[in-house]
Amino acid sequence: MKVVVVGASGTMGSKAVRYLERDGRAVVEASKKIGVNALTGQGLDEAFDGADAIIDVTNFGSFGSGDVLGLFKQAGTNLLTSAKKHNVGHYLVLSVVGAESLVENDYFRAKLVQENLVRASGLPHTIVRSTQFFEFLSEIVNTSTEDGVIQLPSLRLQPVAGDEAAAWIAKLSAEEPKNSIVEIGGPEPTNLVDLANELMTITEDARPITSDPEARYFGISVRPEGLIPTMPTALGKLTYHDWLSRTLYV
Repeated sequence: MKVVVVGASGTMGSKAVRYLERDGRAVVEASKKIGVNALTGQGLDEAFDGADAIIDVTNFGSFGSGDVLGLFKQAGTNLLTSAKKHNVGHYLVLSVVGAESLVENDYFRAKLVQENLVRASGLPHTIVRSTQFFEFLSEIVNTSTEDGVIQLPSLRLQPVAGDEAAAWIAKLSAEEPKNSIVEIGGPEPTNLVDLANELMTITEDARPITSDPEARYFGISVRPEGLIPTMPTALGKLTYHDWLSRTLYV
């Protein structure tokens, strides 16, 4: 089985490649490093020729900066056009749990548009919506800091280890296309402020933390349970505490 990972040089892409190779599948690591450019279309036909499945973990821009919507639309159109040309049997794209609730932010709105492009393509597909990755929680904390105080929204998250998410993505790519959304997340919902306190404790960071119902999540007002999976297909087993311990002390 030949699987093409688009965005293979990124964090999630490189993890997915590792799990695919462990499972004995032939993997093409499609990225600019080997001359594959989703934005221009360069190298896509060569990479997709004979592919059984494509895993799209492309990522453009950051939260609300630049023309992120235009970039996702351009790349998505190029990727899906080439995939249809080569009769790819399974197109899997990584998205975000709760995407419909996050459209005030340009980045999350772009992810929803990316999903819609896949649905409209007519390709057999699976849209994998993941909760936040453990690896990204420190950025949430840092971007929520003002005048030395971490001001967090009153949210509950169900974050998952990037490795566990990647393992599920690799597994799902070998299964029949769902032609719908599947959700993956961590083992349990937790208050964002509790996750931040654990991070601050283990890293010996003395910044004070507050939980404010009026605080926003990347500029968005989100209901407290808005980022919790409603129909989880797969849940990780590794807790944030254990992940922190392994990451910081291994």
